[in-house]
Amino acid sequence: MNLFSQYKLGNIVLNNRLVMAPMTRSRAIDNIPNDLMVEYYRLRAAAGLIITEGVAPSANGLGYPRIPGIYSQAQIEGWKKVTDAVHAEGGKIFIQLMHTGRVSHPDNMGPNTRVLAPSAIGMSGGMWTDTKGKQAFPEPLEMTLRDIEQAQEEHVEGAKNAMEAGFDGVELHGANGYLMDQFINTASNKRQDEYGGSSENRCRFILEVANKVSQAIGAQHTGIRLSPYGVYNDMEIFEGIEDTYEYLAGELGKLQLLYIHIVDFSSQGAPEVTESVKSRIRNSFARVTIASGGLDREKAEHILSGNRGNLVAFGQAFLANPDLVYRFENNIPLNNPDYATFYTPGEKGYLDYPMASNSMGIKPY
Repeated sequence: MNLFSQYKLGNIVLNNRLVMAPMTRSRAIDNIPNDLMVEYYRLRAAAGLIITEGVAPSANGLGYPRIPGIYSQAQIEGWKKVTDAVHAEGGKIFIQLMHTGRVSHPDNMGPNTRVLAPSAIGMSGGMWTDTKGKQAFPEPLEMTLRDIEQAQEEHVEGAKNAMEAGFDGVELHGANGYLMDQFINTASNKRQDEYGGSSENRCRFILEVANKVSQAIGAQHTGIRLSPYGVYNDMEIFEGIEDTYEYLAGELGKLQLLYIHIVDFSSQGAPEVTESVKSRIRNSFARVTIASGGLDREKAEHILSGNRGNLVAFGQAFLANPDLVYRFENNIPLNNPDYATFYTPGEKGYLDYPMASNSMGIKPY
């Protein structure tokens, strides 16, 4: 099994097994994809699969400043330019749908929007806003059953809009403390109805979203990202966590979703994601999995050869090295990421990382 060999993912053929992981970059002025973003993704089209930064399926889903959406015609048209550019270079690209839930602030949202969550439990710390700087997180509104149904339909509409914009598929963001994860995790879900309490009830929201989206655009176009043992955004390691994710993976497998993308931030100081939970997810899902977390070429090849993932995802390495595939193929040292410019507007730290080659005919910026 070779890192650079083609791979058939559902009904699409990837040029290699390297996945560009979703990374928030905060360059979408007025939440609309722009020409900077077109070039950013085009330069990385040598990846077997690009998964975009988190994209809001609705105005309520906007959390951070300058994150893109997929709920207006202007946003659809902006994303069409991105998908056209990636496809012109021979690449494949999925959109990641990310409703941030309580990880938000009204100053980053438009009129007539609400900060919603499974329960009215605020977060510690604060959120950056371009208008007032860092502000404390507000207490979210506990979602009614109607709110839950609406949020699910917003994901469906976002997925349909994504396919209209030319994406090859959709990744649902069920990780990292955002809305879907907030339903799973006991730190943010204290509900007493059918969406709270038991692990089956806490998984209900994410399974209903996955079912509705896969019914709308096809399961072969629908993947999902999960973060067992994740504590980002005030999540907690709860009792029965491995049983919960084994159950969730099995139910997602029954829906015949395309893949599960497993998050592992332990290399950055987060809690260890045990091999046992990864194995239980893989075995219960019994379909394609994407492995991620502090990988280099050697670790990625070890995962593939050990059948601990079908594809391997790289985040910061792709951020700082548009030609990562070429560098790996030719053992060229990697650029280091500039952490200070991860979320700042403009070209710096976005389009100015040097490329080692004109690989695949891509013109360096």
